[in-house]
Amino acid sequence: MPTTPEELEQIADAPHAEADDLAGTFALQGNPAPRPQAELDEILQKPGFGVHFADYMARATWTADAGWHDKQIVPYGPLSLDPAGAVLHYGQEVFEGLKAYVHDDGSLWTFRPAYNAARLNFSNYRLAIPELPVDDFLASIVDVVRANARWVPAKEGASLYLRPYIFASEAFLGVRAAAKYEYLCIASPAGPYFPNGFTPINVWVEQDFHRAGPGGMGAVKTGGNYAASLLPKVTAAREHYDEVLFLDAATNTNLDEFGGMNVFVVYADGRVRTPRLTGNILPGNTRSCIMQLLRRRGVDVAEDTLALADVIAGIKSGEVSEMFACGTAAVVTAVGSLTGADFKVELPTHEVSQSVYDELTGIQAGKVDDEFGWLYRIG
Repeated sequence: MPTTPEELEQIADAPHAEADDLAGTFALQGNPAPRPQAELDEILQKPGFGVHFADYMARATWTADAGWHDKQIVPYGPLSLDPAGAVLHYGQEVFEGLKAYVHDDGSLWTFRPAYNAARLNFSNYRLAIPELPVDDFLASIVDVVRANARWVPAKEGASLYLRPYIFASEAFLGVRAAAKYEYLCIASPAGPYFPNGFTPINVWVEQDFHRAGPGGMGAVKTGGNYAASLLPKVTAAREHYDEVLFLDAATNTNLDEFGGMNVFVVYADGRVRTPRLTGNILPGNTRSCIMQLLRRRGVDVAEDTLALADVIAGIKSGEVSEMFACGTAAVVTAVGSLTGADFKVELPTHEVSQSVYDELTGIQAGKVDDEFGWLYRIG
């Protein structure tokens, strides 16, 4: 299993099996009650984000004697879980997020899915969960998207959001790694993550609570990290802030990441910086791609330790011209303002943010050449 961000990149960029060679790995079980087409058409006109769910989901089980088995595409529906299921008591759970797109010719694609496969195993390693083979991950994506092909929105800026996840399902009470796990991948048609689309967001800088500390699980996608962000997000939302920016737990002085996204700082001299991967910060797929896009443009982009005080001073002096957040769900979102307990600064320009958003979403939609080979054809 990958244990470093560098290994994630290596796996993502390695050759992988094509969709037709993987199709059918997860056996399709018929759905006796698919969503009526008229109802689906209405949903696809205004999908929201994560509120409607497609007809089928992928499912597999792991046990020590059989490994990953019983791989199926089944009708979306409730799960049966013993009240002593380990995930409910010890939080052994990891997840991913990626999207499927329909291009103008009707073909179906996703974006750099091997990175998500590798990062799922990166998270698995930290939470003592068995590795899911990359081909099984890719096959689940292929089979679940093909089964739900009519759920992929054709509207500009929309997609079919995919949520693969693994949780401990063994029924027991005791602090140890479980002996049984379930893998699922559900699908949900998605519009913009933020209701106002690319409109710059107002951000609260949290200085009392942290997502994770040194040696913790901040670098992996597990529910506990997001749970830790919810109280500050709820409090900030009451004051009409769109997102929360967290600082590092060790010093409470350096930029870490948003509740669910990485952060970039753009300087007036053209430099672009993002917080270095300290073990507390998620190695984002979108983050990685943005750094590659900017390097191809000849931009001086790098990881660095970014002190909040320096960023605020830079915004006030004009040295810092922009900030933006990035992640699979929102892609790229410009930051309009930063507010903390004793400061507020505004960032009125968003040219770099907009250009990165346009290029990245253009590649995903098949309207801009994919020079990096990130697109993966599903059907």
